Amino acid sequence: MKKLREKGLVPAVLYGPELKEEMALSVSEKEFAKIFKEAGESSIIQLEVGGEEKGSIPVLIREVVTDATSDKIVHIDFYQPRLKEEVEATVSLVFEGVSPAVKKLNGNLIKSFSEVEVRALPLELPHEIKVNLRKLETFNDNILVKDLIVPKGVKILRDPEEVIATVVPYEEEVIEEKKEPIAAEAEAPKEQKAEGVEAASKGGEPRPNLFGREKKEN
Repeated sequence: MKKLREKGLVPAVLYGPELKEEMALSVSEKEFAKIFKEAGESSIIQLEVGGEEKGSIPVLIREVVTDATSDKIVHIDFYQPRLKEEVEATVSLVFEGVSPAVKKLNGNLIKSFSEVEVRALPLELPHEIKVNLRKLETFNDNILVKDLIVPKGVKILRDPEEVIATVVPYEEEVIEEKKEPIAAEAEAPKEQKAEGVEAASKGGEPRPNLFGREKKEN
């Protein structure tokens, strides 16, 4: 790994139904980064195996592993499909234009997801799928999966009624005034016992029986 790094190379593996076994490879990190940016994971690219004299083969970029700290590419998986059999791939959505509901109504654009899984013949896989945001004219408009325009032979593997994008009004912040706690009313006099209280006052005289009856002494 370290020696490959010093030469500007990245380890890779090639596999697929046309190969008897996996093939270990090494590719130029600089050249691959350029191609991956243009092709993504859904476009067929030509991979040279064993030098120019042996020619190239059509492959898909199946997985790119990057270092969590440096973000450098550390490993690549290439897949050689059968060109006459459908395959599945992830395709990025490209959002174009400005929604009138955002521009004129000061709405907030909500995007539910930015890529979709599709199925198609390898050579018919789209590099990207465009989403026209100009269709969102009011807060009642939505762009659904079934509204996407894709080449013939390409099937999107998501619910056709799923919402991709919509515009909603900005929620106004409701600032509630903090109310000061209302001062508690003066506490009511403690309830007297049912039979009256004859505790002595400061002057030594007994308090009156509030219920009109005298306490009988045994």
